[in-house]
Amino acid sequence: MLNIALFGPPGAGKGTQSALLVEKYKLAYISTGDLLRQEISEGSELGKKAKELIDRGQLVSDEMIVQLIEKRIIASADKNGILFDGFPRTMVQAYILEGLLLKLNTSLACMLSLEVPREELIARLLERGKISGRTDDNAEVIEFRLEEYNNKTKPVADFYKDRNKYIPIQGVGEISEVFDRLVQSIDNTLQKVWFNLVLTGAPGSGKGTQGRLLAKKYNLYYISTGSLLRREIKAGSEIGVKVKDIMDRGELVPDEIVIRLIESEIRQHNNVRGFVFKGFPRTIVQAYILDGLLRRLDSSVSYCIELNASTIESIKRLNARSKTPQARSYDMNTELIINRLEEYNEKTLPVADFYNKQHKFASLNAIGDEKLVFERLSEKVEAAMKMLR
Repeated sequence: MLNIALFGPPGAGKGTQSALLVEKYKLAYISTGDLLRQEISEGSELGKKAKELIDRGQLVSDEMIVQLIEKRIIASADKNGILFDGFPRTMVQAYILEGLLLKLNTSLACMLSLEVPREELIARLLERGKISGRTDDNAEVIEFRLEEYNNKTKPVADFYKDRNKYIPIQGVGEISEVFDRLVQSIDNTLQKVWFNLVLTGAPGSGKGTQGRLLAKKYNLYYISTGSLLRREIKAGSEIGVKVKDIMDRGELVPDEIVIRLIESEIRQHNNVRGFVFKGFPRTIVQAYILDGLLRRLDSSVSYCIELNASTIESIKRLNARSKTPQARSYDMNTELIINRLEEYNEKTLPVADFYNKQHKFASLNAIGDEKLVFERLSEKVEAAMKMLR
């Protein structure tokens, strides 16, 4: 998801630019003021509570604000992300937003701050007051609002500067000029966001072949847990000795071994556009492990594609591979092949459901020659990349 916070003092042009950004990137728009007014207008329980507070001249609590925002995010699953206008406004709200997005398995890509000189802001707001008749657009209130912004909101800017997510944008100029600056900054940010693809499917579905082709085409780094483990076995390392017997029996290698190898591989090759994970995660537990690992690196799984081949087709392919130099030890035994297919159905199919619930999953027909399947797969990957951006 592309989640952006648009920052700036009153009169900086956040409302105008928000509308343009929402349209271009197909984002859901979240303004706490708009959300409150909507709830009050609908007469919801939250709206009634908020109205009572506002009528008494009190501020709506952060707890109530976060309920409104979470409700709106969940209702916006069909969008490419969220544009936050006017939130977070305090350090407390910045921590709230970080925790809320983490709970929803996403994060803030950047905070864009419209920088406009004080004199220009005052002139804009006074002019707006003449046209709109807004009671808060008079000289006395404007001074107070700007002072309030500087006192409470500057620490929020520092919060995101420390996380390398704060981007100042020159807010003076024609609307189109400011918009172009915002778009350029967003697109630059997206270039730094990893695209992480989980490629799943039963043994013999073609994950290895297609994963390598995808990595080459899209400048992704291919990570195969099987290849990592075989490398350790060939090197005769301590890990290799431990896992050889396990792999020969066609069983899954313990998670603590696999995750150490994957994390090391990611850290050694972090200059790519992202990663293709083949053979991991194979279980729900591993799906959570991968999420946690990527979250530590300020990333996440972008999409999961299942290569769908029939059991008969998988057996045929594995049998054919057993007669090549690429043969695996478990390809030589029909009983082991069947055991691996049963284990996939029991333990790995729930992983597809895990990503499907996050709207990050597609199943692909893997029957056909290598080129045809790759064309289908490329279409899915490009659609997923477009959605991410």
